[in-house]
Amino acid sequence: MQITKKRITGIMIGLLAFGLMAGATWAQTKWDMPMAYPVNNFHSVNGQKFADAVKQRSQGKLEIVVHAGASLFKAPEIKRAVQTGQAQIGEALMVLLANENPLYEADGVPFLATGFDQVWKLYQAQKPFVNKHLEAQGMKLLYAVPWPPQGLYSNREIKTVKDLEGLAWRAYSPATMRIAELVKAQPVTVQAAELSQALATGKVNAMMTSGATGVDSKVWEQVKYFNDTQAWQPKNMVIVNKASFNKLDKATQKILLEEAKNAEAAGWEASKKVTAVSIETLKKNAMVVQPPSPELQQGLAKVGKVMAEEWLKKAGADGKKLLEEYRKK
Repeated sequence: MQITKKRITGIMIGLLAFGLMAGATWAQTKWDMPMAYPVNNFHSVNGQKFADAVKQRSQGKLEIVVHAGASLFKAPEIKRAVQTGQAQIGEALMVLLANENPLYEADGVPFLATGFDQVWKLYQAQKPFVNKHLEAQGMKLLYAVPWPPQGLYSNREIKTVKDLEGLAWRAYSPATMRIAELVKAQPVTVQAAELSQALATGKVNAMMTSGATGVDSKVWEQVKYFNDTQAWQPKNMVIVNKASFNKLDKATQKILLEEAKNAEAAGWEASKKVTAVSIETLKKNAMVVQPPSPELQQGLAKVGKVMAEEWLKKAGADGKKLLEEYRKK
């Protein structure tokens, strides 16, 4: 069969177009980003904005698909998933990793840093140690955002530490487990995604967590009291698998790091706003929101002192250095 010059030209144009399309497809990268908290939680909202910004600035070369609400991996599984490459990027609550390295737990030591200014200073001291540990495991810290201050929720009024004895206490980290032991409560492991059901069934009737988590779970449907103890402000960190990061071209890497910095700044501001809004929301839903009584404050301060001493023993020389850096700032 004779092939005309016109037909050959058409075939060549078609092949060229196919090649260009194939090249564009290969240039695109899609990452999964598991996150532990509900889609409307400010951490998840901030993560989605980060993902959207990266996609827009990279012109679609890097698409990050956010999986909120522990829909892809449960909270304790996310860091491992990123480390093994099952997910390229993900969010992890630092204090959940305390058994792996006590330096992750620095922001979970009660009353070590209170208020956003102190929490930021602690983060700056903590960051190099955390990054060093992550780097050794093939990961990289992109950004971290604190929760609003942790308060004490209960289904009955708590006036002293003794009133916590025997209560079913939500434990979601080694620190909250240790608090339960020290106040003689009964620890029950419940992650954020399961909290509403645990409260509804009476599996949990007391806990320390943020105002934001309280609002997410509509705790007023089961518990009435919130003592604004401002005990500590744990951070969620967003980490990336280094091998996945290194596969990106330099321009896309630069965009990812720049947007991570923007997400961190936006996340801290969001946390401040959420703190105020959450407290007002708890009040509007007829919860009793109050500062801890002097007796309760004193009892919790003793708990904090014990835990700080225990943490320093576990953290060793690096923990001592971290605290020295923090107190310089």
